[in-house]
Amino acid sequence: MRVGLLTGGGDCPGLNAVIRAVVRRSLQHGFEVLGIKKGWLGLVTPEVRPLTLDAVSGILHVGGTILATSRCNPFKLDHGAERVLEHFSALGLDAVIAVGGEGTMRKAHRFATLGMPLVGVPKTIDNDLPGTDATFGFDTAVAIATEAIDRLHSTAEAHNRVMVVEVMGRDVGWIATYAGLAGGADVILIPEVPWDIEEVCRLIKRRHWRGKTFSIVVVAEGVRFSEEDEPGGIAHRLAREIETRTQFETRVTVLGHIQRGGSPTAYDRILATRFGIYAADMVQRGEFGRMAALRGREVISVPLEEAATGLKKVDRDLYAIAQVFFG
Repeated sequence: MRVGLLTGGGDCPGLNAVIRAVVRRSLQHGFEVLGIKKGWLGLVTPEVRPLTLDAVSGILHVGGTILATSRCNPFKLDHGAERVLEHFSALGLDAVIAVGGEGTMRKAHRFATLGMPLVGVPKTIDNDLPGTDATFGFDTAVAIATEAIDRLHSTAEAHNRVMVVEVMGRDVGWIATYAGLAGGADVILIPEVPWDIEEVCRLIKRRHWRGKTFSIVVVAEGVRFSEEDEPGGIAHRLAREIETRTQFETRVTVLGHIQRGGSPTAYDRILATRFGIYAADMVQRGEFGRMAALRGREVISVPLEEAATGLKKVDRDLYAIAQVFFG
């Protein structure tokens, strides 16, 4: 059996760990593995490489992906889907393992409905993929953001400043909530929960009245002042409003793609490895049109359709715990 393996969407710590696991397990099953480069684009305009033991040696701890990635959507290209199916056959593939987030799984589901034997592996630092309790990459992103918040505490206190820290999260606030809670943030703003600038300033002022001369505000990049606003630039606008309304000196740190890069945490390496092993086993069992998923402590398979329907929002009970420490 010849299996194609692709990584789609944004890069993420743990991708190389899952590639390594898929290849090792597939070779045990007697499969040949072809790495499809640049996500779905590697099937639109075929670009592949053999994945051998030597090819995946020493990549467990390395960030990024040896297969490269892209956000290519074949369904938006002229005859893109047809070219993917044509090249799937021309390359002699018997199955594809697609590793990615909500966008990649949505495309995978569509190709599965078109008859492609396909298995999904959930990946995203945002942790917003339905159908699985966790995705690899998230733990690393939270660890990086938490360390940044820890470091900003000392400089904020030294200068008696308010620090606004912007983390990733275009549509959901999992990173902001987890990192803010772990880092002792004084206010956390996420896309899922309505907020008010006057309340934010009141909480910051209350801290100062209690004798605390600094504050940490963590905000997800997708937070907006109003529904009419375009997402983006929230941290700088928020900082200007806080400084104007409170008269407290306010500074901004935007973590951006720092959260995506570097070595994955031990948790993400292990989760990615478990997903990769399980995905190869799913191919061996002929369990197509499904995705490997974490439920509790067990890896199981779920229909790809579950991962292709909307986004997993932040648990309001978790956010309520974070709110206990606001102000």
